[in-house]
Amino acid sequence: MSRKKDQGMLVYVATDTHDKQAAIYIYRLDTSSGALQLVSRAGGVESPFFLAFHPNGRFLYTINAVQQPGGTWVGMASAFALDPQSGALILLNEQPVPGAFPCYIAVDRTGQCALVANYVSGCVAALPIRVDGTLGPASDHIQHQGSSIDPQRQEGPHAHCIVIDPTERYAFAADLGLDKILCYKLDPRRAKLTPNDVPWARVAPGSGPRHLAFHPSGRFAYVINELNSTMVAFAYDAAHGVLAEMQTIRTIPEEFTEVNYCADVHVAPSGKFVYGSNRGHDSIAIFRVAEDTGKLTYLGCEPTQGKWPRNFALDPSGNYLLAANQDGDNLVVLRIDPKTGKLSATGHAVQVPKPVCVKVLPA
Repeated sequence: MSRKKDQGMLVYVATDTHDKQAAIYIYRLDTSSGALQLVSRAGGVESPFFLAFHPNGRFLYTINAVQQPGGTWVGMASAFALDPQSGALILLNEQPVPGAFPCYIAVDRTGQCALVANYVSGCVAALPIRVDGTLGPASDHIQHQGSSIDPQRQEGPHAHCIVIDPTERYAFAADLGLDKILCYKLDPRRAKLTPNDVPWARVAPGSGPRHLAFHPSGRFAYVINELNSTMVAFAYDAAHGVLAEMQTIRTIPEEFTEVNYCADVHVAPSGKFVYGSNRGHDSIAIFRVAEDTGKLTYLGCEPTQGKWPRNFALDPSGNYLLAANQDGDNLVVLRIDPKTGKLSATGHAVQVPKPVCVKVLPA
């Protein structure tokens, strides 16, 4: 999957438009300037929502929801062949997934299984990945149970992500509706999930955990909470798959009192900084990571130059942050200062309809 460095990095953007514009947009990122150039668009699936690469860089997976003739919705997962030179995608196959509206997909590092989180139905599922990159029928399905204190948003389970830990032994699902991060033992060869001996970690009632990211060291994890605009730092016991809360910190300035819903979280490849997106404040929150403890220091926020940054990505070199502004219909490139973690404008952005997920293909 090697590419010449001067060709730039390939960037894939999922768009949730539910119309003829629905596609995966493919760009090339100029690693010297941060400029984006449109390469092509790939259709074939209705409103692709989230993306995940196969570890060999030759397949891409997405999830979406398809409306049936009777008005009901069915969740789907799709596999694409990916040309690492041109960036082109070719649809290979689709498989139904349990639940109505899947919102997240992840692939293990061996490339043997895909894991899916379903927000509306509050469940997680696993699908085997065949040698040719196609998806097999769902091989596992676990329905979450319970609720929390917000009667509108937490009346039941709402699994918002499922993330595989650095050891590849465990998978963690942040459930916004339960105020829990549920832990599963992962068998990628069989594409099976089993509740861990310590089955979950809790966050404060009404927090609404949404996304989770592990520190490169494997010692820490960070969960961004949608409903109360906070970030939680956890110590991680990788031997037993156990998260232990260390700290909860705000993602927005104290003086900001308007509506805000957090969305995405990523750790810099260096491990020195954590970033989180704010929808409403329309910014990226920046945190410094203490090397010894993993605790966070809030450094401030940088505007995303658009509305409702639902998702963002860091390029593998750690030089750029790409913010997908869902309601601003644009993808904006910000430069990362490797010493301070601060973000600054590059002047580069592209118009793209309803971007909800952005992924940078490692070179």
